[in-house]
Amino acid sequence: MLALLGTLTILTLLAVILTKTMTPLSALIAVPVTAALVGGFGAKTAGFMLHGIQGVAGVAGMFIFAILFFGVMTDAGMLDPIIDGILGAVGSNPARIVMGTSLLALLVHLDGSGAVTFLVTVPVMLPLYDRLGMDRRVLACAASMAAGVNFLPWTGPMIRASASLHIPAATIFVPLIPVQLAGLAFVFGAAWWLGRREARRLSRREAQGLGLGAGRSDASPDVVRREPGDDVRALRRPRRFRINLLLTACLIAGMTALKLEPVAVFMVGLAIALQINYPKPEMQRQRINAHAQAALTMAGILFAAGAFTGIMKDSGMLDAMAKGAVALTPAGAGRHLPLAMGLISMPLSVLFDPDSFYFGVLPVLAQTAVRFGVAPVQMAQAAMLGMHTTGFPVSPLTPAPFLLVGLAGIEFREHQKFTLPFLLLASVWMTLVSLGLGIFGI
Repeated sequence: MLALLGTLTILTLLAVILTKTMTPLSALIAVPVTAALVGGFGAKTAGFMLHGIQGVAGVAGMFIFAILFFGVMTDAGMLDPIIDGILGAVGSNPARIVMGTSLLALLVHLDGSGAVTFLVTVPVMLPLYDRLGMDRRVLACAASMAAGVNFLPWTGPMIRASASLHIPAATIFVPLIPVQLAGLAFVFGAAWWLGRREARRLSRREAQGLGLGAGRSDASPDVVRREPGDDVRALRRPRRFRINLLLTACLIAGMTALKLEPVAVFMVGLAIALQINYPKPEMQRQRINAHAQAALTMAGILFAAGAFTGIMKDSGMLDAMAKGAVALTPAGAGRHLPLAMGLISMPLSVLFDPDSFYFGVLPVLAQTAVRFGVAPVQMAQAAMLGMHTTGFPVSPLTPAPFLLVGLAGIEFREHQKFTLPFLLLASVWMTLVSLGLGIFGI
């Protein structure tokens, strides 16, 4: 009963979001609450929601203050010289720009945090995309692919798989190094193809008189530069560029090298940034108010997502779904469980949150695989090829994708439709490479 109810809940949630019947905020609240009440949990549902919200409180706080911080930095003009530098390096060739986006996201994601990756990559690259008239979904896709293929030993999925199966992370990761390199080759190949497609689209728009002259590989950045208005120029603090850049670098270093709590880092960073650039209290209030709507909207979605996962986990629906899936596995397919896991791991990211899968589902699947002569490490390696690696940037069960679409200014459903095929292809490609290298033992 619980397995069926959970499956219907997930399918209903995805259906109402993808068909635009409900907003993600409303769907993440109404659908699981209705399911819990139908399941007979009654007043316990509120406790499930509170537990889930508590689990994302720190992440939501980080997003609020991160959005405010980067908003203030943008107002002060910190990104303008950086954007000009990137323009000078990549020109206005969309293929090089998209590949540069993937490279930047890959480098930032070395710390293993998808949220930090999107927080750094999108604000830096978005004005460049807008200047050239490029599709913002391409930016989100390029960043998603680079972050998704990067499953280093200290990333969340790897740590969870290692802990749940009691296997050293290095044992899981080392055989996957050539697989990850193959995945990165796919990422940059796809980024180049996306950029070339954007160049053709922009050229057609220019020919039709609909564009801004963007899309030509030989165009000067000055051709597409959009000069800010007087109100924007009044907020710029060009003399504070170096100190603003140093402050931002210190915040990133604090989160990555020192492993400081991101919410605390951005809270302190916001206070310093406001005092440096806008010391008058009235101007500080204006800057906070200017970005408060985006920050609170994002926080609302994150808290709703927390309530959703809280209901699904504490009600037992996710656990029942996992056990039901194992029971339906045919005996003759046991030896192919790693291959099957690799092929479906990416889509499973939209059904299970990372904690539920790696600590609830994966141990059950690994134990089942042992009965068919499959080593648990092979199941862990198969999961790495998609389960909240390539899958997390489009999963409604993790907060980072909502941050990504919020920063990029696109709809979550549009991001899913555009990016999911590329992430799925990356996952399938790495699975086939793993199969060819004999990692699955088939």
